[in-house]
Amino acid sequence: MSRLKELFVSKKSKVLNVYCTAGFPELNSTVKIMQALETNGANIIELGMPYSDPLADGPVIQASGNIALANGMTIKVLFDQLKDLRKTVTIPVILMGYMNPVIQYGFEKFCSEAAAVGVDGLILPDLPEHEFEIEFGAIIKKNGLDFIFLVTPETSEERLRKLDSLSTGFLYAVSSSATTGSDKDFNAVEQYLLRLQEMNLKNPVLVGFGIKDKETFESASKYSNGAIIGTAFIKALENSKDIALSVKQFLSSII
Repeated sequence: MSRLKELFVSKKSKVLNVYCTAGFPELNSTVKIMQALETNGANIIELGMPYSDPLADGPVIQASGNIALANGMTIKVLFDQLKDLRKTVTIPVILMGYMNPVIQYGFEKFCSEAAAVGVDGLILPDLPEHEFEIEFGAIIKKNGLDFIFLVTPETSEERLRKLDSLSTGFLYAVSSSATTGSDKDFNAVEQYLLRLQEMNLKNPVLVGFGIKDKETFESASKYSNGAIIGTAFIKALENSKDIALSVKQFLSSII
């Protein structure tokens, strides 16, 4: 059983997935932040691979990515940093990024090396469903990685069911058609999550975009299996003098 499947079997609600940008705030912060996230109660780590043109990311995450790139973060550097990851981090780890740098690296090589260092799954928002089905999905599956598709309030029921059938691990419910970090009307979001809940989907559902504090985490978790926090966490790290303390203080304000 995969780490993600084990997690959702043992924890049905209030699953907290925290996004952090690899190589931010310092090039060598990555594993230290991941260790602190697990120690302080995060259930999943979503590790962003910085890219110069991140289509789904708001200004805070974009800025963290630019700093990480300037620090020297690359896919190769990241895999080097993660080679001993599983000696200290036991919770599921997902890599989030975009197809251009992954294809440049070599898709099969990328999946093989991700699996070798203990990565559990991938989120690649600009990988089209058709390309996944005819080419990339088989490579991802061969390497034992989960793949998580994103859905929005505008996604039709037919397409929702299709993406649910292709996804493994969980389904990423984007709270609205916007970039990360923008404020949301959670009454509208709740209607959307209620609709997803009533569909009896195959995968657990985690909500992302606009989850920033205890209140929004609780609201998102009411009709789903949990939520993803990114922008608010990146902000908490921006001027941190003590990474472990910043992570502890941030997570204690959420859970």
